[in-house]
Amino acid sequence: MLIRYEYAGLCHSDVHIAHGDLEARLPMVLGHEGAGVIEEVGPGVTRVVPGDHVVCSFIPNCGTCRYCSTGMQSVCDMGATILEGYLPGDRFPLSGPRGEYGAMCMLGTFSQYGTIHQNSVVRVDEDLPLDKAVLVGCGVPTGWGSAVNTANVRAGDTVAVFGIGGIGINAVQGARYAGAKNVVAVDPLENKREKAMELGATHAFATAEEAIDTITELTRGQMADSAILTPGLLTAEIVTSGFNAVGKGGTVVLTGLHKFDEINIQLPGTVLSLWRKSLRGSLFGDCNPTVDIPKILGLYQSGDLKLDEIITRTYTLEQVNEG
Repeated sequence: MLIRYEYAGLCHSDVHIAHGDLEARLPMVLGHEGAGVIEEVGPGVTRVVPGDHVVCSFIPNCGTCRYCSTGMQSVCDMGATILEGYLPGDRFPLSGPRGEYGAMCMLGTFSQYGTIHQNSVVRVDEDLPLDKAVLVGCGVPTGWGSAVNTANVRAGDTVAVFGIGGIGINAVQGARYAGAKNVVAVDPLENKREKAMELGATHAFATAEEAIDTITELTRGQMADSAILTPGLLTAEIVTSGFNAVGKGGTVVLTGLHKFDEINIQLPGTVLSLWRKSLRGSLFGDCNPTVDIPKILGLYQSGDLKLDEIITRTYTLEQVNEG
């Protein structure tokens, strides 16, 4: 289908590729958070028709592979090529002076138009503002789901969130909505700590040491039920801090990324076993986009999830490198 992109979100994963933290086939048009209007559809397209407003899902979902069929759309087999940038059938969507160009996550939203697959879009209500809805294509469900799905936060829990960027702030919102009693945000930047307190955190600290001291006091030594790690780059130090922040039966959720060959998990296995702690990787917040994108947008419409408040700046397409 041909999409006219109205808005794109700038996510840290785009920066990861630009900086070489994630290896992708280049040249590639970056951008994997997108929202727009369908202009034309090819034969066989059944999910949308021209004129539909859509939010793009950075992980496509075929609906029929083993993982989609068992409720794990975030690891759909079609997602295997998102860093190669071609569409099904090994067709590259763009070409230029350097030959065939890929599109990040089969989308390439830093472009006015794109040729994309129907498995990469979810139709949304036409009255939804697309400049807000665009955020639900990646960052919002990744953070929200890291708390609600992967960490399985429940009423009365104590939750620590390390890194309050576009993903971490939504992990804060998700933990609050799920009923956590204590939501402890950790970030070195004061403005991010302030935003966390505004959107649901009960405590905010610049360092892990300060946070762990307070978690110890709040829980009388039982420690957090979960620690959600959403930094710009996931390091061994941050993983260790999250591991130390949770108590018996606690869950450490690894959402932030680093280079594929970066060894950033070095933990005492005996403590892991005897305290029954667990480490869980989380992709797209373990969400199923065809269900969860409309669900999360419904929470925005009802006022239970804030989107307007987490947009810090907008850029024109020509300013994308500045962004």
